Amino acid sequence: MQSTRSVKRQAATPMFASEYGESTLSEKGSGEFDPSFVVTKLGSRVNRVIVAGLLERIEGRDVANGSVIYQGQLRDPSGINYFSVGDYVSDSVKETTIQLSSRLENGEPILLLMIAKTRLYQTEEGAIYTSLRPEEMCVIDAQRYASWLAKTSDSMMNRMSNYISSLDYEANTESLSKSGMSEQQILGLVSSRNHYGDVDLEHYRLNVMQALDIAEGKLDAASKPAPQQLPIHEKPAESNDGDDKPDLEAAIVDIITKLDHGDGVEFETVLVNAEARGFQRSVAEEKLEELSENGTVHEPAFGWFRLV
Repeated sequence: MQSTRSVKRQAATPMFASEYGESTLSEKGSGEFDPSFVVTKLGSRVNRVIVAGLLERIEGRDVANGSVIYQGQLRDPSGINYFSVGDYVSDSVKETTIQLSSRLENGEPILLLMIAKTRLYQTEEGAIYTSLRPEEMCVIDAQRYASWLAKTSDSMMNRMSNYISSLDYEANTESLSKSGMSEQQILGLVSSRNHYGDVDLEHYRLNVMQALDIAEGKLDAASKPAPQQLPIHEKPAESNDGDDKPDLEAAIVDIITKLDHGDGVEFETVLVNAEARGFQRSVAEEKLEELSENGTVHEPAFGWFRLV
C-alpha cells in the first residue's frame, strides 16, 4: 500500500487588506507537503486569512483551456483585497461567485466574508503582488461585519504589540526566544524584521481606529454598503431640469448631516464614508474643498466640517 501523509490545515487569521496587501515575502518549507506562508510586516505568517468588506468587482476572464477565471475586489476600511476564483475551487464557491457577479451587475450592495488561501506572485518586471484564493464565502449583514471588524482590530493590535515588544531583542531566533513569545510568532518576527527593516505602524493604528468607529456605529454610512458610483469622467451628463443633483455632493452632505453630533465631522471621517459609498478618495477630497469654498460647509475647527 502506498503511504500518504496527512496535511494539517493551517488556522485562518482575521486580517485587514492594508497589512496583507503590503506583504512582499513568502516562505515555504523544504518538504513536499509543507505549507507556504505569506509573511506580513507585523510578523504574521499566514497561510489562510479571514477577510470581509464591500464587494466592488467580479469579472470573468476566459483562459486558454476554455474555462473562466473570475477576478474580484473586496474593500475593507484599510484598502482592497484582490481574489481569484478558477477551476481549482470547490463547486459551491464557484457557484456563489457566479451568483454574486450577477447580483453586482444589478447594482446590489454586497458585504462579503471569505476564508481564503494566501498567495504572492511576481511579475516579469519584478513587481510583487498579493492575491487570495477563496475556500469559503458568504454574504453577511452589517452586524456580522461589525463583529469581524472588532475581531480583526483586536488581532492587528496584538500583532502590533508583539512587533513593538520584539524591538527590545535582536532579530534572530536565539534572542527572541527570551521574549516569551510562541515559536510561530518568533519565526514570523525574525523573517519580517530581516526582510522589511523598520516598519511605520501609524497607518495601521489609523486602520484600527477607523474600523472600530464603523463597528461601534460612529461611521454609520461606512457600515452600510451602497451601489458603486461611476468615476466622474464616466458619469452621464446632468440634466438641466434642476431635479438632478451631483451624486458626490449629495453624498457628502448626507454624511455630514448624519454624523454631525454638534462638533462637526472630521475630515478623514468624511472621506472614509465617501470611499465606502464608492467614490474615489481624491475626487471626494476635491469636492469637499469645493463645498467649503462655495459656502455649503464650513470648518468650525481645522479639519472638522459642518453644514452652513
